[in-house]
Amino acid sequence: MSQPRYGAQFGPDITFLGVERCDWRDTASLAGADVVVLGAPFDGGTSHRPGTRFGPQAIRSTDYLPHDGSRPSLALRVDALADLVVRDAGDVEMPPGDIETSLARLREAVAAVRRAGAVPVVLGGDHSITYATGRGTADALGDGRVSMLHFDAHADTGDIEFGSLWGHGQPMRRLIESGALRGDRFLQIGLRGYWPGPDTLAWMAAQRMRSFEMTEIVARGLTDCLDEAFVTATDECDGVFLSVDIDVADPGHAPGTGTPEPGGLTARQLLDAVRRICLELPVVGVDVVEVSPPYDHADITAALGNRVVLEALSGMARRRREAAGERFPDPAGPLLDGR
Repeated sequence: MSQPRYGAQFGPDITFLGVERCDWRDTASLAGADVVVLGAPFDGGTSHRPGTRFGPQAIRSTDYLPHDGSRPSLALRVDALADLVVRDAGDVEMPPGDIETSLARLREAVAAVRRAGAVPVVLGGDHSITYATGRGTADALGDGRVSMLHFDAHADTGDIEFGSLWGHGQPMRRLIESGALRGDRFLQIGLRGYWPGPDTLAWMAAQRMRSFEMTEIVARGLTDCLDEAFVTATDECDGVFLSVDIDVADPGHAPGTGTPEPGGLTARQLLDAVRRICLELPVVGVDVVEVSPPYDHADITAALGNRVVLEALSGMARRRREAAGERFPDPAGPLLDGR
């Protein structure tokens, strides 16, 4: 018998663009779902500006169209919310100020969704939650069997910060140390700025992590960098986890975030990259983090977070229909591969 659903912690109790509800603690409720949305309203790992606890509801709701469970993609000619069985399990109960309990609960929820055969799409929350989303995915699919494509301005590979092992600057280190993910199948895209320092960079090199910094992306082009990343991500791994920190985008395109760093991707580049990843790769989990509504302007960042989720779902839907043998006209042409 399922436990009572907790509901939303911060904001109205709504689902992602009107999709049907489910309960991640009830196996029968998850039956038949292709994708399950989970809210992770936690910002206790934040080092600078808080507010991402309000991110899940902002991402769920920020759209000028009716919340009717339908979103036809102009570029891909699919309707992900109709072509896939998408459900929303609401917010995972994550007690403010208790990071270890919060991460443990989210890890359990993600593992339950993944074991049910659905792709967890987790709405953060600060980036500390990615320890739980990555760890939970590995719990279900096996340690070392999932690669990571990590979009971020920051490496998030710190060791002990503010006297703690847990925080939004450390989840990638904890994931690799735990054995859940392999360092040599960990691809980071969009790094820039003035952190981390030499010791942390040396640790990353020892793990054989691959970071595509913005300087390299500018010099080579995002398409070429993704081409290279895709080869590594699919080598000796069964699936790919996509983690998108919204601060990978330039603050002009995503001002509502905790640690903005100038010089990032445009919104267009980010959306095209996410679409391409979910169209071409076997994505087994997604999180979108660091949307902080208190620092947003005119819902710019929340709208981008919402569209990141929709591009991911649309890519998954098109990939599934193509795998079933369906042929599509290609009105978008070069947008499909990011060129």
